[in-house]
Amino acid sequence: MGLIQLRGRTLYLLMKVVCGVSFMMYGYDAGVLGGVLLHKPFLDAIGNPTDTYTIPMIVASYDLAAFVTAIAITPYTFRLGRRGTVIMGNIVAIIGSLLQASSYSVAQLIVGRLCTGFAIGCISSAVPTYLSETGVEIGDRGPANISGVPLAYWIDYGFIMMDNQASWRIPIVFQCIFAFLSGGTMYFLPDTPRWYYARKYVSPCYPPLLAVVPAAPNCSMCSMGNGISPIRESSRWDEGDAALAQLNDSEVDSEKVQNTRREILAAIEAELEANASLNWKQFVTMGFTDHTRLKVVRRLVMCFWLPMIREWMGSSLLAYYSSIILATVARPGLVSLLSGVLNIFYALGCVPLYFTVERVGRRSVLLYGAIVMTVLLSIFTALVAVGPGHPNIQWASIGVLFLFLFVFGYSWQGCVWLYCSEIAPLEYRHIGGAFTASGEWLMTFITVFAGPIGFDGIGWYFWLWVISGNVVAIIFVFLLCPETGGKTLEQVDYLFVRPGFAGLRSNFDITEEDVEDAFEAKPKTNAIEQREETGTYEKTG
Repeated sequence: MGLIQLRGRTLYLLMKVVCGVSFMMYGYDAGVLGGVLLHKPFLDAIGNPTDTYTIPMIVASYDLAAFVTAIAITPYTFRLGRRGTVIMGNIVAIIGSLLQASSYSVAQLIVGRLCTGFAIGCISSAVPTYLSETGVEIGDRGPANISGVPLAYWIDYGFIMMDNQASWRIPIVFQCIFAFLSGGTMYFLPDTPRWYYARKYVSPCYPPLLAVVPAAPNCSMCSMGNGISPIRESSRWDEGDAALAQLNDSEVDSEKVQNTRREILAAIEAELEANASLNWKQFVTMGFTDHTRLKVVRRLVMCFWLPMIREWMGSSLLAYYSSIILATVARPGLVSLLSGVLNIFYALGCVPLYFTVERVGRRSVLLYGAIVMTVLLSIFTALVAVGPGHPNIQWASIGVLFLFLFVFGYSWQGCVWLYCSEIAPLEYRHIGGAFTASGEWLMTFITVFAGPIGFDGIGWYFWLWVISGNVVAIIFVFLLCPETGGKTLEQVDYLFVRPGFAGLRSNFDITEEDVEDAFEAKPKTNAIEQREETGTYEKTG
């Protein structure tokens, strides 16, 4: 448990701010290097590379490290917890920032980028889950991804007026402030109630709920070493109960806390039963053949594909290379200024989402956002194709790009992180977070590395690839993504129990039949209720 004794809405607001500051590094580190790529002191420091691959590799090494990290730490994130993973990421972010800011070679700069990529891989796989699981009310699960991209570009704009090495090193080391604030505060906060419950549920020290066996005598996680199961002592859920009570600003035995606990435990029970039909071979088919009752495989694969499609739609391509794209239209003195304004539009697009996502719904935001962006990007591509030699047309294309990024910020930037954290099954939510981050960073690496090469090789035709990503997004959301708004994290499980594609349901209301189909045998659900009400744990069968 954390050391901060704040309670209720004040505690959750602090958690949301801390998560937002951690996530700010995700955008800041992408934007800060993009703002100095054409800056002479930066190029002098790394030897003025002239080949096609050095700059893309410096930029993309960050994304590659984040992708590998998101996959590699999966076996450990459940043990570390959501909070522990975020703290570890912030510590490594400080190391990576210092290495980058002190670089005088391409090699050291790449090593620093790899460290920062490791940090962001940790943070991006844990922050959305932490935020969604600590929300008390359904509307609490709104996005908190404070965009660091415009901040990075404006800091760059201020410093590149100088013509010395400090002009690019100070903006890079500035992100240490985010890491100190978020990592230091997170140390004093509790982890999520759902993680506390799930950890005790799957711990080898604790037997299944429907059995009573001796406790592990030498286990540090067990509160007793005398052979008496800790289940009998009702100490199994103490940490989760305490975290729930703190977030709800209620007593542990209050009806609200106890009802939430019952829902969480019932969801874990249903997922464990569904796991009987879980097979790794189903991942090979990317979830299209999923024989689990709660579509566990398909939901985890969706967590991978949604952010991957988002990057395919042009998110990071524009964030990293906006200065290079704008340099084809504007004079050098205006490029950084326009990049800053462009990314402010990107960030401003996220603001209305906070106030409308519960009313409009996640599915509608994603679906209609993709449709509008497909139209805007098609117009932009046409203008770019006919624009050379026509300044008015080129400026019109930049105007369309401003609109595109505003819509992108509203629809896909924050909503994807929110949606993926909601559809991931509770027992595998750490894996869902890892899949989300890995999909994000794999496609970011591909697009960021291939982008400059593609623009140099085929020119405006490269935008056709980006348009195709927006078309795929429309199809994906329409077929596979049900509406999760207005439902608790535990109720989201029941959206996937019906056969066929969940996005094609006639409505997204939860019925009694959905709840019943989620369990293989109803007596287990009744047993959970009996144990919660009486505190008894009887062996069945």
